[in-house]
Amino acid sequence: MATELPAHPYTTDTPIKRVSNLYFLGLGLAQFGIFIAILSPVFISMQLKAQEINPTDPASVVGSVLPIGALGALIGNPVFGALSDATRTRWGRRKPWLLAGILGLLGGLFWVSVSSSVLELTFAWLICQLASNAASATLIASFADNVPENQRGRGSSIFALAQNVSILAGIYGAVLLADNLPVLFLLPGIIGVVLVAIYVFITPDKLPEVEPRKFSFVRIISTFWTNPIKHPDFALAWWSRFLIIFASMLFTTYRYLYMTDHLGLDSDVALTAVANGVLFYTIALMIATVVSGWLSDRLGRRKAFVAGSTLLFGVGLVMLAFADGVGAFYIAEVVLGLAYGVYTAVDTALVVDVLPDPEKPGKDLGVINIANSLPQSLAPALGLVLLGIGGATGNYVALLWGAGAIALIGAIVVLPIRGVR
Repeated sequence: MATELPAHPYTTDTPIKRVSNLYFLGLGLAQFGIFIAILSPVFISMQLKAQEINPTDPASVVGSVLPIGALGALIGNPVFGALSDATRTRWGRRKPWLLAGILGLLGGLFWVSVSSSVLELTFAWLICQLASNAASATLIASFADNVPENQRGRGSSIFALAQNVSILAGIYGAVLLADNLPVLFLLPGIIGVVLVAIYVFITPDKLPEVEPRKFSFVRIISTFWTNPIKHPDFALAWWSRFLIIFASMLFTTYRYLYMTDHLGLDSDVALTAVANGVLFYTIALMIATVVSGWLSDRLGRRKAFVAGSTLLFGVGLVMLAFADGVGAFYIAEVVLGLAYGVYTAVDTALVVDVLPDPEKPGKDLGVINIANSLPQSLAPALGLVLLGIGGATGNYVALLWGAGAIALIGAIVVLPIRGVR
C-alpha cells in the first residue's frame, strides 16, 4: 500500500489515484481550446494579417511582430504557474487562472483582428501570449496535480493529440474564413473559452492543507529560474523541448509563404495544400502518439523515444529543403508527423518524471513551458536571418537546413539525462 506524502505549501499530496476517462476527455478539450486559439494565428492567420498590413513584404511583419510575444511567453508561464501554486479561492487555485487566461486570450485576439498597424498588432499579440501562457501553465500544473505517474504517458499523448488536432482545425478554418479575418481570429478564441470552461467544471482542484507563504517579489523573480547545475536532468529536458519546438517553428511560421514563394503556388492553392499537408501530418501524428505513449509506459522508457523522434523530425525538415512540388511536401509532412507524434507522446511524461520537486509542480512546469512558448516568438526572427542568407529574401533551403541542425542538437541533449531510462 502506497504511503501518502505530507501536505506541502505549494501542492496537494502526490497523486496516487488513477484518473477517469472523463478527466482525460476534459484535459484534451482544454488543451485543444487553448492551442486552437493561440496557434491558429501563429501558423496561418497572422501571415494573412501580415499580407493585409504589408502586401509587399508580409514576412517582415511576421518576423517583427511574433518575437515580441516572447516577452509574454517568458513572463506568463513561470509567473502564472507560481501564482496558481499560491492561490487559495473557494473555486480552487488552478481554475481561476485557467479561466482568466483564456478570457484574456479572447480579448487579445479581438485586438489583433482590428489592428491596422504593425505597432498595434505587436502589442495585441503580446497580450495574447501573456494570456495563453497563463492558461497553458495552469493546465499542465493541474495535470501534475491530478494524474499519477503510471498514467502520465497517456496524458502526455492526449496533450499531443489535442494540440496538433487544434493546428489542423485552425488551418482548415483559415481555408474557409480567409476572406473574413475578424471571424478567423475570434472563432478559435470563443471555442477556447467554451472548452476550458468544460475542463474547469469537471475537474477537481483540491487545495493544499498548508497555507502558502506571503507574497514576495523575490519569490516571483525566482520562478524564472531552476538551477541547471543542481538539476541537470531538468535543464537537459528544457533544452530538448526548446530546440525541437524552435526547429518546428522555423518552418511552420513561414509554411504558407514557403508554399507561395518557394514552391510557387497561388494563394488559394497554397492554403489548400497546407491544409492537406497538415491533415496527413496529423493522421501520422495520431497513429504515432497512441502507440508510443502506451509503449513508453509499458517499457518504462522515455529517452530513446524522445531522442530518436527528435532526430527523425530533423530529417523531415531537411526533406522539405529538397521538395520540388506538393507531393514531396506531403511526404515530408508525414515524416514530420510520425516523428512529432512520438516526441510529444512521451516528452511531457519525461518532463514530469524529472521535475526538481514533484510536490511543487506549477513553478517548474512554468519554467519548462517557456521552452514550449518562447520558440513561437523567437523563431520568426532567426527565420528572417536565414531567409536572407545570400542576399535573397526567400532562402528556404537555408531556413530548413538550419532547422534540421537545431533538431539534431535537440536529440543529442536528451542522451545525458540520468533520472529516467
